[in-house]
Amino acid sequence: MLLEDEQHVIKWLSQYGALPKTQILQMLYNKPRSTAEKIIRNLKRNMQITDVGGGYYLGLDGLCKPDQRMILAVWVLLKFINVVDPMAHYPATYPAQLFFLKENTGYEIVVLYEGEQHLSKLLHPQDDDTKYIFVLPNIQMASQLVLPAAPCLFATVEFNGEEIPEVLFYRGGDEEWTTSVRLPEH
Repeated sequence: MLLEDEQHVIKWLSQYGALPKTQILQMLYNKPRSTAEKIIRNLKRNMQITDVGGGYYLGLDGLCKPDQRMILAVWVLLKFINVVDPMAHYPATYPAQLFFLKENTGYEIVVLYEGEQHLSKLLHPQDDDTKYIFVLPNIQMASQLVLPAAPCLFATVEFNGEEIPEVLFYRGGDEEWTTSVRLPEH
């Protein structure tokens, strides 16, 4: 029988596909790094998960293909992970990638690439408590979106040559975008 944290890792990988090992370690934020590494080793030893892409990614099997949109959405989720229950996030309905609950409010993370601004028109909030986080390649793209009738936040994921990217959140509008207060690291 799997331990609770091991069950979480299996659930995440079954929902999101192959993810960078770094993301899984951060999703286990409430464990010391050595314990999180041990959880991964045990799952590998019991052949529950395997290395993908030379060990950079983890997946349920070696044929898993990493979904770059989902990976970007998970980087954004990780900024909230210490206030989101491990079982309170899962894949969302297209065009969103990921849904999570934070303090009884639902958030959908929508990753859009250049030229996909029209996809924002497909979003229709199910209730008054839904909020959207748009992950964009650059903040200037936000002014080209037709936004849903719900609160929206904008983010960029910037790797800057590092394994763990910097996730920046923005507020503002039109031509004036300012970086909002960065969320605390965990």
